[in-house]
Amino acid sequence: MGRAYLDYNASAALRLEARQAMVQAMDCVGNPSSVHAEGRAAKAIVERAREQIAQALGAQGADIIFTSGATEAAGLALRGRAFHCADVEHEAVRAWCEPTLNVNRHGQISIAEPEKSAVQLANSETGVIQSLPEGVAVCDMTQAFGKLPVAFNWIGAQMGLISAHKIGGPKGVGALVVKRGTELAAQIKGGGQEMGRRSGTENLIGIAGFGAAAEAAIRDVEQGIWGHVEKLRNILENSIEQMSAATIFIGKSQPRLPNTSCMVTQGWKGETQVMQMDLAGLAVSAGSACSSGKVKESRVLRAMGFEPSSAGCALRVSLGPDTQQKDIDWLVEIWSKQYKKWNARVMIADQKQETLDGKYA
Repeated sequence: MGRAYLDYNASAALRLEARQAMVQAMDCVGNPSSVHAEGRAAKAIVERAREQIAQALGAQGADIIFTSGATEAAGLALRGRAFHCADVEHEAVRAWCEPTLNVNRHGQISIAEPEKSAVQLANSETGVIQSLPEGVAVCDMTQAFGKLPVAFNWIGAQMGLISAHKIGGPKGVGALVVKRGTELAAQIKGGGQEMGRRSGTENLIGIAGFGAAAEAAIRDVEQGIWGHVEKLRNILENSIEQMSAATIFIGKSQPRLPNTSCMVTQGWKGETQVMQMDLAGLAVSAGSACSSGKVKESRVLRAMGFEPSSAGCALRVSLGPDTQQKDIDWLVEIWSKQYKKWNARVMIADQKQETLDGKYA
């Protein structure tokens, strides 16, 4: 039995360009901090990747500080600062902030003090895109980068978070993007790498892959690849809506990532659906990869005002450039079969309850 991967928001498949850049970097013996020829060759790989990411992200003139991922970048940006966020933020951001910002039913965040707020550009579970005011302190761009035509310099944020494996780069490398002139204290001290802001020998192989993936990802955006992905996402949603009047799509009335669909069928547990799809060969999720399997309900949906009976029934499908029509057809077929089985059980249970109610009335 084959499989279809429909969980791109958790991690994208490694791009060929990233793989090739990483293999080439493996032959570089030097340490980027060494001054001899071998060291300079390694340093050149790091700086080329830095420039590739700056160009792809629209962050010319900003500092790109390489980290082990967006989680470390969030800690570097937020630790020791009294910033505010909303409960829809990723755990990596929420861990350092006071979740005091309000979120409406559509997933939009109210931001009173941008300069004291950490706000995502797009939500990983619902795909909802925020309308950001000028001057946000920290912007989590992890899900939007490589899927939307956005630029760090347009947003006007002081700092931004990005991750390689969300755009087809390797896992275990990310970056903090810092508007030049922004004060930032190092959290990892030692040799003074990354402009003195993040010590430790750079992950040369990962960084090389990150740079190549960023260059390829922005090319996809410019060539309209994600417009095709959005059409597949819409086919999926329209097909399921025709089958189930009980299923709603979160944030559908709002601007969303072109690849993300978050559906809720009240009473049908999201984790149950994930397991059923997995057994059939389909990789989907019940929410963020950093929280799936750890919680009974979606914190994001609860923050948006949904009751636990709905927040525990979310199913996230996130498509990628490699997704094909046959993958969508397959998902719709399996989901439909499982939905009919679940719905039949619900009807039988309701009938039994009605009988009992009538008997003891």
